[in-house]
Amino acid sequence: MKTQVAIIGAGPSGLLLGQLLHKAGIRTLIIERQTPEYVLGRIRAGILESGTVSLLREAGVAQRMDSEGLVHHGVEFIFDGKRIPVALSELTGGKSVMVYGQTEVTRDLMQARSDCGAPTIYGVQQVAIHDAKSDHPFVTFEKEGEKCRIECDFIAGCDGFHGVSRQSIPREVIREYESIWPFGWLGLLADTPPVNPELIYAHHERGFVLCSQRSLTRSRYYLQVPLSEQVESWNDDRFWSELKRRLPDELATKLVTGHSLEKSIAPLRSYVVEPMQYGKLFLVGDAAHIVPPTGAKGLNLAASDVNYLWRILTQYYQHGRSDLLATYSRLALNRVWKGERFSWFMTHLLHDFQEKSDFDRKMQEADRQYYLGSRAGMMTIAENYVGLPYEKVGV
Repeated sequence: MKTQVAIIGAGPSGLLLGQLLHKAGIRTLIIERQTPEYVLGRIRAGILESGTVSLLREAGVAQRMDSEGLVHHGVEFIFDGKRIPVALSELTGGKSVMVYGQTEVTRDLMQARSDCGAPTIYGVQQVAIHDAKSDHPFVTFEKEGEKCRIECDFIAGCDGFHGVSRQSIPREVIREYESIWPFGWLGLLADTPPVNPELIYAHHERGFVLCSQRSLTRSRYYLQVPLSEQVESWNDDRFWSELKRRLPDELATKLVTGHSLEKSIAPLRSYVVEPMQYGKLFLVGDAAHIVPPTGAKGLNLAASDVNYLWRILTQYYQHGRSDLLATYSRLALNRVWKGERFSWFMTHLLHDFQEKSDFDRKMQEADRQYYLGSRAGMMTIAENYVGLPYEKVGV
């Protein structure tokens, strides 16, 4: 098999990159270890930055998002029982975020790839990357016992944190940065109306709460829990009871409970690898970086990587700009680190830390008072939440 860009991973980043490259007339082939049903079954983020929304529109996959997604012009914080609205659009010159689940984004991208006839091979095994530093890289894999080979110009590693792409880079040429947070998020998805029109980020002495949503009839809630907790210990009644305890009475009484569609505990991790490129191999999304979900940046940073790589490869194929290939890691990491910083900031601001000193607690309290008590502080939160602008490529 021959193609121009071999993409490893058929999650949203791999599919979005494939869609954008296809529209630019660049051939791609996507391989994926899992089945389509498994990929669609992943429950992930649902907050899209303004830049991600624009990128999906540019990719021609935004019709359902624009008709079913929920535009949000604000977000709400709760500290000491006090509700503090942050007017995103007013503070950012009209920008907003879109509530539209990652599962739905993936579904739209799968449909678009099927419609255009571009190849995706699911259920592959023994994926290996070869000669990434040469002018003729290739990928091998097995499918139903048959050994296959993809010859290509470039390889995009969109296969997540545990994928083969990052592991194919020699350890001595990369540097990894990591921080493990001392708690997790217990999440519950239910077909119940959201407790509030805007998303709620709430601090409570019993732990952090996020009241999120996927639609006007489907809600997603999260509770901060110790890493030692097991999801089996949390039946629906216990979850709803604890959620109510952490919300002000005016919200707790409005909360509509129901049977959980999905319940899971996710540990929180911050992780970045540098550089994000090794020869003709480019790392994209979770293959290169992980953020705690507090800032809603995971999917959006993956989209940011796709934006830069797609534009660089388009310039290469259409205008011969080989000089831009070496700029990918710098462009991507500039935005990745800002996303990591915001996620780190939001996690520190909102969670309860058992090991914090009295001084650290006072600093945390001072941050809350400043960032949510002044227009300048709120502007900083709003600007980062709706998404920082992308840098220009090739100028």
